[in-house]
Amino acid sequence: MFVDYTSISNDAKVWVYPSSRKFYPTEIEEIEQKVKQFVESWKTEDDHFKVSYQLLYNRFIILVADDTETSLTNADIDASVSFILQLQEVYKVELLDKMNACFKQGEYVQYKDLKDFKKLLKNKAVTAKTIIFDNLINNKEDLENFWEITIENSWYNRYL
Repeated sequence: MFVDYTSISNDAKVWVYPSSRKFYPTEIEEIEQKVKQFVESWKTEDDHFKVSYQLLYNRFIILVADDTETSLTNADIDASVSFILQLQEVYKVELLDKMNACFKQGEYVQYKDLKDFKKLLKNKAVTAKTIIFDNLINNKEDLENFWEITIENSWYNRYL
C-alpha cells in the first residue's frame, strides 16, 4: 500500500535509479504520476506492504519498500525492474546502469560513467570534498544519512 515517505520505517529497502540526464520540466509531472501509479499497484494483495517513492533533483527515482511485516519476492523485484525498464524506454534515459557516478558541481548534479569520472578526479576537476551520491545504499536510514557524502567518505574514495 502506498504511504507517505515520512511514515516508512528507517529499515525499509531503498532502490535508487539515477537518470543519465535531468528530466525535463515537462516530464516531471508525468513521471511522478507513473511512479505513483506503479507503487500504488505494487503488491496490492498484501495489506502489510508499505511503499513510497521520491523524485529528487529531477534526476533520481527512489523506491522505498518497508518489508518488515511482509517479504519481497523475486517476482516483486522483477516487477519493479520491469517498470523501470519501461521508463527508460519511454524517456530515452539510462536508469539501471550502476557503473556511473552522480555528483554535485555547484547547484548542478552531474552524471558520468565511471571511466570519465576517474579522469575528472585525475585532472582535479572534482576533489575529495566533492559531494557524490552513493546510489548503492540499501535502506531509508542510509538514504537520509549517507546518500549525499563527500567522495573521501564514500566507496568512490578508492579512485582518489
